[in-house]
Amino acid sequence: MTDSLLSGRTAVITGAAQGLGYSIAEAFAAAGAKLVLGDLDEKAVQAAAERLGIGDRAIGVRCNVTDADDVAALVQSAIDGFGSLDVMVNNAGITRDATMRKMPEDDFDLVIQVHLKGTWLGTRAAADAMRTQGHGGSIINMSSISGKVGNPGQTNYSAAKAGIVGLTKAAAKEVGFAGIRVNAMQPGIIETPMTAALSEEIRASRLADVPLGRFGQPAEVAQVALFLASDMSSYLTGITIEIAGGRNI
Repeated sequence: MTDSLLSGRTAVITGAAQGLGYSIAEAFAAAGAKLVLGDLDEKAVQAAAERLGIGDRAIGVRCNVTDADDVAALVQSAIDGFGSLDVMVNNAGITRDATMRKMPEDDFDLVIQVHLKGTWLGTRAAADAMRTQGHGGSIINMSSISGKVGNPGQTNYSAAKAGIVGLTKAAAKEVGFAGIRVNAMQPGIIETPMTAALSEEIRASRLADVPLGRFGQPAEVAQVALFLASDMSSYLTGITIEIAGGRNI
């Protein structure tokens, strides 16, 4: 069943060269989608597109998600290359962790720019394209459980991820009339290169809060993204799904 959920549809995924973005691309590729992968690292994202093994159904494009022109060009790549934009996943992100006392102001600004402004630019560009096409679509924004509960040393990241939830709700109300759904995901601790960099002490403290007793896998986040991208979630918009093993319930 899942191998045809996105057949005939085109999806754009930012931050797709590795981690959660690439896992989402794998799930979408298996479901029949045509894919435009965006990432700041052009060589890495082009290699990622090739690694999917679906030939000319996937392309990699350099994109700085904080640049409106880059984001518009990324969306246009989907339309020019595959004829439509049906799914947009705003996933690109970074971390610059430090306590408030030690955090440089530039690190606060950069995390807000990449996560929150990047998601806003992607949501805006995708919604504009989907409205022009006239047949709706699905926009999926990557929040984090940190945006629900806050993490010490992540005032920048937690603020950005909380902002994405509010952005998602407001955007859903603005574009729902056009059949465009806007939803968010809040992963907990997922085994990615970003979380692998955490100290063992932090990993142990986070694991203690997870009732399922383990960290999540990227594929588990990708399956929720597939659900939100497909018609299985056709009457869902403005919601945030936690993928955190019960952490902080």
